[in-house]
Amino acid sequence: MKVCIVGAGAIGGWLGTRLASTGLARVSALARGATLAALRDHGWRLRLGDALLRAPAVASERPADLGPQDLVVIAVKGPALAGLATSLAPMIGPHTVLLPAMNGVPWWFGQGVAALGEAPLAAVDPGGHIAAALPLTQVIGCVVHASCFTAEPGLVQHKMGNGLIVGEPAGGASERVSALAALLKHAGFDVTASSNVRYDIWYKLWGNLTMNPLSAITGATIDKLLIDPEVRALCSAAMLEASAVGAHIGCTISQTPEDRHAITARLGAFKSSMQQDVEAGRAIELDSIVGAVHELGQRLGVATPHISALLGITRVFAQVRGLYPLG
Repeated sequence: MKVCIVGAGAIGGWLGTRLASTGLARVSALARGATLAALRDHGWRLRLGDALLRAPAVASERPADLGPQDLVVIAVKGPALAGLATSLAPMIGPHTVLLPAMNGVPWWFGQGVAALGEAPLAAVDPGGHIAAALPLTQVIGCVVHASCFTAEPGLVQHKMGNGLIVGEPAGGASERVSALAALLKHAGFDVTASSNVRYDIWYKLWGNLTMNPLSAITGATIDKLLIDPEVRALCSAAMLEASAVGAHIGCTISQTPEDRHAITARLGAFKSSMQQDVEAGRAIELDSIVGAVHELGQRLGVATPHISALLGITRVFAQVRGLYPLG
């Protein structure tokens, strides 16, 4: 079996190393710069506590060098995908499975949802170029529940979480989801084959859409945000708006914001992915985590004033730091 990890950063490296270590697949990487050099010199590397897991890697910055794959795991940051998607064609055959292991709302999320119409979500796929390059029929939805960081290029440190949820975008069960889940379980992941992965994506986003931007702006870890009563109230108000949006697209959440805050608080002091991106000077994934929810609300006629405010404030914060495009 041929597997390629597109974007061998923290999550991509975590997935790639564990899959390569099974010996069941030839796991390559589409990478560039220092990460590409590190993979060529050292192979896949993942620190799990005090242990270092290693596996051989084939790496290139040219998709044509890697050729058609059985599974392509897309683990790039959201802002990078639009410029990358069309270049992946040499790796995608008629039976290639595409697994986006990314944050927030994926480009395919609105496809097939009657209430949203046929137009692509401009926040994550302006012009529909990603959808054209990465066919929905070949996509398996994915939610990642793990925290990792890159200690240096090509060396991933796992912090917490080991969960993956996979499922058909249209819902239900399938042989290909079962086969993928079995492969991932063999690699040591805690895998759930979901009958409604769209809901699972929305549920994770429900918490992230507030914690990510607020931690990025304030520099505070998640536990400190939830202690402040005004910040907690702001988060709750935005989450209620997101719940109203979700109810229109088949993603009804029965929990209250306080229920979710209690779950998040149990994770203790940790930095969100957006906070880590700000600290590292990387472009932030504002569009997929906040912008897409704002856009969905506009399309559905659901008012989202708190989400809209979070979007605008975080956008300006990132623009003045060169972490989000101007205009």
